Amino acid sequence: MSAILPTLALYCQQLEQKFNQISPARKQVLLVLSHYLMAQIKEGKTPAVTVICTHNSRRSHLAQLWLAIAADYYQTPEIATFSGGTQISAFNPRTIVALQEIGLKITSKNPSIANPIYDVSWTDKRAPYLAFSKQYTHPSNPQNDFLALVVCAHADLHCPIITGSALKLALPYQDPKAFDNSPLEAAEYAKTCALIGLEMLFVLKQLQP
Repeated sequence: MSAILPTLALYCQQLEQKFNQISPARKQVLLVLSHYLMAQIKEGKTPAVTVICTHNSRRSHLAQLWLAIAADYYQTPEIATFSGGTQISAFNPRTIVALQEIGLKITSKNPSIANPIYDVSWTDKRAPYLAFSKQYTHPSNPQNDFLALVVCAHADLHCPIITGSALKLALPYQDPKAFDNSPLEAAEYAKTCALIGLEMLFVLKQLQP
């Protein structure tokens, strides 16, 4: 029985039915992440993954949170997930709405500031995650022995080396920002959320016996 909130658990079940939609080439990249996590766990370590994009606003938050959600959904051994950018902006409100729509509980600690801190929760079994925009070198993130998962082409190009990382893996996603303030905005953010969720669930599914 999954420990995550019921609405989100149902959404995960629906995404699981779409694993066959992931292309073979994409699965090859995702399996690199799966194998890294499995190897760390077999060595008795808690794997650490820092998800990186340029502004730590949309895709990096989605991938970090989905990786953690998938670990709770499949009840895998502990995985430490983090996110950061090459620049600081804010956790984008449209991304927050997309996550709330699928069942996450997200509240702001200080909504009036430019870069609010949010409590993000999907289970009653652990304390909420703190989500805010930061550079990937922020003190709250691991400084060594982590996998750097780079989810945008810009950050991948401009950060060929992620200092301290044990492995850098490029897994780019299209930025839904291109649809901001358009009639397609909500649908495109939901689509990006679903795609990242699908792939992170696939990654963690491989860790099941």
